[in-house]
Amino acid sequence: MKNIYLVDYWVPFPSSEYGGIVAVIGENDSEVFDILSSSDTYDDTYVHNIMPSIQSALVYPLDGDHESGIVSEFTT
Repeated sequence: MKNIYLVDYWVPFPSSEYGGIVAVIGENDSEVFDILSSSDTYDDTYVHNIMPSIQSALVYPLDGDHESGIVSEFTT
């Protein structure tokens, strides 16, 4: 069973002045971490901040068959 994670953006001020949110589908925290840390969109500088953001994310179960990955993202 997969979940949708609403993850607060992990890059601190002032690099990301306002923050943001990333919606990710995954089976568990580890899969979501792998998806986010391997994305070309994000800099490796703050990879150590990703897991704490995942662990504090809102998580909702999904019905049906969904592909794992980033669904939507809004960052500033």
